[in-house]
Amino acid sequence: MKINLHPSTKFLHRHIAPSTEDVQKMLDRIGSSSLDELIDQTIPKHIQLEKPLRLPDALSEDDFLKKFHKLAKKNKVFRSFIGLGYHDTIVPGVILRNIMENPGWYTAYTPYQAEIAQGRLEALINFQTVVVDLTGMELANASLLDEGTAAAEAMTMLFASRPRSKKQANTYFVDEKVFAHTRDLLWTRALPLGIELKIGPLSELDLTDPGLYGVMIQYPNADGEVIDYTSLVASAKEQEVMTAFAADLLSLTLLKSPGEMGADVVVGTTQRFGIPMGFGGPHAAFFATKDAFKRQIPGRIIGVSVDKAGKRAYRMALQTREQHIKREKATSNICTAQVLLAVMAGMYAVYHGPKGLKEIASKIHGLAVLTASGLKGLGLNVANDAFFDTIKIPVKPSLMEKVRAFALSQKMNFRYDEESIVIAFDETKGIQDVRDILDVFAKSIQGSSLVALDTDAELMSPLPDQLIRQSAYLTHEVFNRYHAEHEMLRYIKRLESKDLSLVHSMISLGSCTMKLNATAEMIPVTWPEFGQLHPYAPQDQAAGYYELFHDLRNWLNEITGFADTSLQPNSGAQGEYAGLMVIRAYHHHRNESHRDIVLIPTSAHGTNPASAVMAGMKVVLVPCDDKGNIDLASLQEKAEAHKDNLAGLMVTYPSTHGVFEEAIQEICQTIHDFGGLVYMDGANMNAQVGLTSPGRIGADVCHLNLHKTFCIPHGGGGPGMGPICVAEHLKPFLPGNTFVSTGGDHAISAISAAPFGSASILPISYAYIAMMGGEGLTMATKIAILNANYIKSRLESHYPILYTGKQNRAAHEMILDCRSFKDFGIEVEDIAKRLMDYGFHAPTVSFPVAGTLMVEPTESESLAELDRFCDAMIAIRDEIREIESGIFPKDSNVLKNAPHTATMVIAENWDLPYSREKAAFPLDYVRESKFWPSVRRIDSAYGDRNLICSCVPVEAYADSE
Repeated sequence: MKINLHPSTKFLHRHIAPSTEDVQKMLDRIGSSSLDELIDQTIPKHIQLEKPLRLPDALSEDDFLKKFHKLAKKNKVFRSFIGLGYHDTIVPGVILRNIMENPGWYTAYTPYQAEIAQGRLEALINFQTVVVDLTGMELANASLLDEGTAAAEAMTMLFASRPRSKKQANTYFVDEKVFAHTRDLLWTRALPLGIELKIGPLSELDLTDPGLYGVMIQYPNADGEVIDYTSLVASAKEQEVMTAFAADLLSLTLLKSPGEMGADVVVGTTQRFGIPMGFGGPHAAFFATKDAFKRQIPGRIIGVSVDKAGKRAYRMALQTREQHIKREKATSNICTAQVLLAVMAGMYAVYHGPKGLKEIASKIHGLAVLTASGLKGLGLNVANDAFFDTIKIPVKPSLMEKVRAFALSQKMNFRYDEESIVIAFDETKGIQDVRDILDVFAKSIQGSSLVALDTDAELMSPLPDQLIRQSAYLTHEVFNRYHAEHEMLRYIKRLESKDLSLVHSMISLGSCTMKLNATAEMIPVTWPEFGQLHPYAPQDQAAGYYELFHDLRNWLNEITGFADTSLQPNSGAQGEYAGLMVIRAYHHHRNESHRDIVLIPTSAHGTNPASAVMAGMKVVLVPCDDKGNIDLASLQEKAEAHKDNLAGLMVTYPSTHGVFEEAIQEICQTIHDFGGLVYMDGANMNAQVGLTSPGRIGADVCHLNLHKTFCIPHGGGGPGMGPICVAEHLKPFLPGNTFVSTGGDHAISAISAAPFGSASILPISYAYIAMMGGEGLTMATKIAILNANYIKSRLESHYPILYTGKQNRAAHEMILDCRSFKDFGIEVEDIAKRLMDYGFHAPTVSFPVAGTLMVEPTESESLAELDRFCDAMIAIRDEIREIESGIFPKDSNVLKNAPHTATMVIAENWDLPYSREKAAFPLDYVRESKFWPSVRRIDSAYGDRNLICSCVPVEAYADSE
């Protein structure tokens, strides 16, 4: 036996499931002699790359982790007292291990198929309840991207909701004590919509101004001051001026809630509810408002409904009011959330309960009070009259520099304003931290250490009685039951068991690219060197992060064929918006601000026109031909008709119809000829990487869904990242940040609250590229296309394939036409629900064409799994044939009654025209590992008519069973 000392195991063989033998079987099935021949049949030769990707050689998993650990060590983890909405926190171990690090939670998809997402939906109901209770509002959504985004959404929602008397009003007053990075994002959103932003002290607020429609307040404010705004809000209401608060959620366990002051909207972040700072994200923002705004509230709302058996069940409520469905009539492009982080934040509240949360908040408040007292003993003044966790100390410049030097020597970061030092406390801090802070100031003032700190003296809160919260919160049983770890563990596992995720089976969602999220990619996310850094920590403390950013930008530039990349947008929708705002800035810089027309194909994602409207542009739709391609004649006609005002084109490539359009370069050139620029939606980059590129086809800017093509988990609907890559002429306009130097010489203002978006999940995509290398990434694309065409070959005799390329090939996804089944009473939704009985999540339903399924298998699925899925789809087609032939009635069959729960199948009575076995175990493989939906088909209309978006009393569940 020969011994091999150099085994050839590569990460790409872990990521790409089909073996060499499987690849050949699939090629034989589809009739291609090689992968290269298949690619030539699929991607037009004239847009294929002429050279391989120039990326570093691929690393093994072990070598990568060793090398990346050295990079991580270049980040210095100091104690952070900076605040500004970012605080160090303690992630309970039971939540860290069983949710954040658990693929059963982080690989699930957005809960559109509610029957197999009841666990996440219940967790999100908990999150919404926490927000509603603490803010004192009536309704909350299931999270937004960050506090700045939520504040901007409040501004635009209130603008769209102005009363008749204020329909011409366009002024939005923002207190100067609102966080600066939030103000920056408000500027970005206000500018293209014609909203006049006025920033100043509240003393300058004129509520009688007829042009004023809304006011934004930070509570507590950026200086840490806590003020009772009840009278201000009342005066605003008298003038029909609406009020929005950005509130610290933890502080509301002690403080009078904005709802009790009469606020119209309350926004903020749940980051300090057990979510690491992560150099800026991801974190779950919250958005709470009055019931009157339920049709205008951005983002997703989880509601309570009933299933077919009358059992209470959760679902995404009021889906028809989701902004992206409104397309060009939208006031927001938000269709994603931060579900994984919202789940964690909600579970943090479940674990600690109302008493525990109040104790945490009281401790934090006490540390601030103790520090303020000690500083006064040193002869310093504390500017805050009333505060929660943040104190402001006016100092002279000379003293500030001494304090800064001593603090850094003790590995502590304070916030340094022009004439003051600001110190914010969090739950990780203790009395020793207070001693260290006072010691720093003592050395700076008197040259010697603090002698003693009296921790036994009675502390009195500086909060006035009228600001101390009297109302109850989190009274529901779920927040008062699971405080022992074994009880919490069981609760988490009970919810997890109700959800189907990638740990169970492939999720073949077209356009969503549900691929392997490798463990080696995920491991660094929870390292303290990435998780415990404040986004505004000094740059020399984040050298590892900046090296990561540098490398990742260069790699993405190479992959896209572009000149530079901004990592700031923290979702695909934010990336769309950022790309359009960069195009807008380019035209304005050239004194062509009149260019405001965007051409968008009718096949585009719903967020495309919504993003265009948010960027202040007018949408002109371009039809597609019978083959699903952009109608070239119509494009030419519309581009020429609007040549004087043409800003650009939004195009998805390969198209949303799953086809590489042959004329894409001609399409881009047409737009350029008439003075416009081309934005390419990067949703389908999984079919481009290494084979073609946005730069190659002639685009000017694209966004990349790192949570699709580059392996960041979907997390049940977030987190996501949507960096934008741009050609040379757009580099100067990449987005900037108030505190950190990012972007170009003519940078647009912020797109996301943090300078590098959700920085702590960038190591996932970094790891993916580093371990795959250029060769591996290219092979992944080829196999993704092969897998799609293999499924096409197996299903096309059972389901018509709606669109294909010139040589009858699909790209990485395809559309199955199910519209003819309506003749036999079967809707595409019935197929989606029946797939649950086979252990699968449905493909994308009714997008981009109503009555269809869009299937995308990705390169990570094995031949065995592809066959299992195809067997299920063919079996369902046979079940439809049984209805066609009259064997089973149109109104009572396995599809109409799907999904079938265990409770239903084992019930004593069974009066259906098919067997229990047919219902629950339609194929042999299902017997081996059955996933049981926990509820039957949910009545969506009932949930919308009876909107309940917070925890239901326990007795209500008893009534429904």
